[in-house]
Amino acid sequence: MGRARGCIKQSSRDAKEEPTSRNHTLDASPFSQPRRSSFSDASVEKDLMSQSPLAAGVRTLALVLLSLVCLPLSLIGALLASRWRSAPSGFKRAANEGKLLHGQPCRPDCDLRRRTILVTGVGMAKGLALARAFHLHGHRVIGADFETAGIPCPGRYSKALATFYPLPKPDPKQIASVYIRRLLEIVKTESADLWVSCSGVASAAEDAQAKEAVEQRTPCICIQFDVQTTLRLHEKDSFTRETKRLGLPVPETYCVTSADDALRILSNSSLSDPARKFILKPVGIDDVHRGNMTLFPFPSPLDMKAHVSGLPISPSRPWILQQFIPGGEEYCTHALVLSGVVRCFVACPSAELLMHYEPLPATSALSRAMLEFTRQFVARSQSPESWTGHLSFDFMIEDGAASERGVERKLYAIECNPRAHTAVVLFNQNGPEMAAMVRAYTSVVDENLAGRADEKGTRASQTCIGESLVVPPPATAPRYWIGHDLVSLVLHRGYRVMAGRLSPQELLAGCADFAAHTCAWKEGTFDAWDPWPALVLYHVYWPLTIISAWWDGRLWSRVNVSTTKVFVS
Repeated sequence: MGRARGCIKQSSRDAKEEPTSRNHTLDASPFSQPRRSSFSDASVEKDLMSQSPLAAGVRTLALVLLSLVCLPLSLIGALLASRWRSAPSGFKRAANEGKLLHGQPCRPDCDLRRRTILVTGVGMAKGLALARAFHLHGHRVIGADFETAGIPCPGRYSKALATFYPLPKPDPKQIASVYIRRLLEIVKTESADLWVSCSGVASAAEDAQAKEAVEQRTPCICIQFDVQTTLRLHEKDSFTRETKRLGLPVPETYCVTSADDALRILSNSSLSDPARKFILKPVGIDDVHRGNMTLFPFPSPLDMKAHVSGLPISPSRPWILQQFIPGGEEYCTHALVLSGVVRCFVACPSAELLMHYEPLPATSALSRAMLEFTRQFVARSQSPESWTGHLSFDFMIEDGAASERGVERKLYAIECNPRAHTAVVLFNQNGPEMAAMVRAYTSVVDENLAGRADEKGTRASQTCIGESLVVPPPATAPRYWIGHDLVSLVLHRGYRVMAGRLSPQELLAGCADFAAHTCAWKEGTFDAWDPWPALVLYHVYWPLTIISAWWDGRLWSRVNVSTTKVFVS
C-alpha cells in the first residue's frame, strides 16, 4: 500500500475570494507525510465565574430556578407531542409501538429479520439516537446506562426501548468487574443478537473486556473493539506512536512523566527551532487541566519552570507535550467499522466543548481526506479484518504555503476515540440514509449467521446488504441543545452585559443565533414522537446532578448537555 499523504489543495482563486473561510468543495489529493508536524491554536473558552463555593452555589441555584420556570412550558409541549405525534412520518405505526411480528421488517425493501439490540449509553445523545433508529426500523431495543442513586437516566424513558437496565459503574480495581458481569447477564436474559456500545471515556477499557467476554460466552455480536485495539487507540501517547508507525501524519508529540522531562524537551526545541510552540495536556481524565492551551516555551525560562513544576506530572499521571498548530481548524469524525471496512462516516467542525454539530458535505475535500485517513489507518493496522467498532478521530488543519497550484492544507490527527462520537446524531433523520445505517449495523449479525444459512438465504442476504459507504443526507439539519444555547447565547451574555463586560450588540447577536438554531436546526435530544428523554434531561437529570455536585463539594465549572458530563474544577 502506498505511503499516505495529508495535503488538501485549495485553488488560488478560492483562496483569494475566501481568505479566512473553510473551503470544503475542493478535491483532496492523497495524504503526504508532512516535513514538520504541528498542533492547533484553537482557543478555549475560559470560565468567567468565580469557583468559590458561594459562586458555585449561586450558579447552581440559578440553573435550578431556570429549570423550574421552564418546566410548565416543556411539560405542555411534551404532552402535546406525545398525544399528536406518536410516530415520525414515513414509519408504520406498528413498528414504532414495537408490535412488529418477528421476521417482518419495518420497511419492505429488505428481508432483514428483526433483531434484539442492546444499546449502552442511552442516557447520552449518541446512544439515544442509535436506539431510536433501530426501533424505527423494526428492531427490539434494550437500553442500558449508568445511574446515580436518586438521579434517573433520561434515556430510560424513551419510547424506543423495550426495557431499560441500570448499569453499575466500572471498578478498575476488580479484574472481573461487576459491570462486565452485569452486561453478560443482560445479554443472556434478553437473548441479544447485537450489542452496540455507546458508552463514554470512563468505561472504554471495561467495554473492551466486556466485548471479549460476551462474544466468548454468547452468540451476541458486539460493535466494540477488543482490549488490545482499544487501549492502543484510547491513550494519547500510544495512539501517536501507532499513527507514526503506520506512516500517517501526526503532530510532534512526547509523553512526559516529570516536569524535568518537559522542561528538557522544551529547552532543546527552543535551540533547534525558536518559533515552534507546544502545549501540555494530561493523558488521563482531568477536567481541571484538559482545556488549558498555554503555549510553551515561555520567554522567561524561570517563569516556565515555575509554571511546569506546578502541574501534576508524574509517572502515575503522565502528560503529553504536543506541538501547537498556529491558525489550525479543528474537526471531528465518527465512523462505523465492520470487519475492517468503514461503513458509515461523518465529519464536522469541532471545538474543545462541542455543542453544535453541522456535517461537512460528504463530497468536500476535507471530508474525503479525513475519510481516506480513517480507511488507511484501519487498513494498515494489524489484522484489520478483526476491527469491528466505532472509530472517531480529532483532526487539525493547517494552511500551508500558497503557490500557483493553490493553497496546501495539511491534515494532522491529534487524538483517537475508539468509541461512538456524538456526531452520530446527524444520521438520525428520516430517510434512506438512516435505513442504510441501521442495515449496516445489523449486517454483522446476518453475515455471522450466513455461514450457517442455506445457499438461498445467503444469496438473499448478500443481495440486501451492500458495502457502500453510508453518510448523512445532504440536507441534514445541524444539531444543537436548547438548554445549552439558552444559557450560553442568551442568559449568560445578558448577565455579562449587566456587569458591563459585554456590549449589547454581542447579546443581540447571541439572541439572533439562538433564534436561528431553534427555527432551523434540530434539538439533539428532543424528538416530537419521543419527547420524554429531553424533558427528564433538562428538568430532572441536570438539576439533580448539579445540586448533588455542589452538595458534595465538587465545584463544577461547566456541563456537556449531550454527553451528560460534569466538568469539576
